[in-house]
Amino acid sequence: MKAVILAGGLGTRIAEESDRKPKPMVEVGGRPLLWHIMKMYSRHGINDFVICLGYKGYVIKEFFFNYHHHTADLEINLGTGEHRVLNSQAEPWRITLIETGEDTLTGGRLKRVAPHLGSETFCMTYGDGLSDIDISAEVAFHRKHGKLATVAAVQPPGRFGVLNIDPTQRVTSFEEKPSDEIGWINGGFFVLEPKAIDYIDGDQTSWEREPLSNIARDGELQAFHHTGFWQPCDTLRDKRELEKLWDSGQAPWRTWDAK
Repeated sequence: MKAVILAGGLGTRIAEESDRKPKPMVEVGGRPLLWHIMKMYSRHGINDFVICLGYKGYVIKEFFFNYHHHTADLEINLGTGEHRVLNSQAEPWRITLIETGEDTLTGGRLKRVAPHLGSETFCMTYGDGLSDIDISAEVAFHRKHGKLATVAAVQPPGRFGVLNIDPTQRVTSFEEKPSDEIGWINGGFFVLEPKAIDYIDGDQTSWEREPLSNIARDGELQAFHHTGFWQPCDTLRDKRELEKLWDSGQAPWRTWDAK
């Protein structure tokens, strides 16, 4: 199974960091958010990633191009320029890095990488959210209900879009950032069938608007309720909170260390 990660946004609300790098490359514990997200998926056996690049995408390319050497023990002959890898601890990841345009919206980015996804079920998430979500359980839930899309439903503070869910766990509608009472919201961490991409018109389509609303309207969007940890890294305050959790040694999303 592949996992698509949207990593092309500007990250304007954390401009102190993202003026120099893409938002998914903002570091927590000395590692980019993107690395943390990939470790979360890898914990569940998903090691094939398609990363949607945009703003300063070259930073992400350089990080992974040099990743093997950065994580290895090396022997270097400065006179000849020869080098030898003595020991490597790099993860078994296969990474496809696709330029999807600086101004492309989230839906457009997903549509652009469709040729790299094949005909199988795939995961998709944003490059700035960390969670202890059980991805294996979400994939099993998705396969069981047989719909086009599954979204992780979470309950953080009310500045996000709301999912209206009926007793059978079918999402009946999707409301982007309502001003009234907040219920379950879009926490990212989707599991999708390739046909869900047909709901996207083009580059200027936001995944969170017409596509999700229309998938819900057609009865093809199910909610996987996640009651554990979930937090995006939108601001410096968010980053500091995540750093504090990491430094404490009890970061909830660090599930890859679980026995």
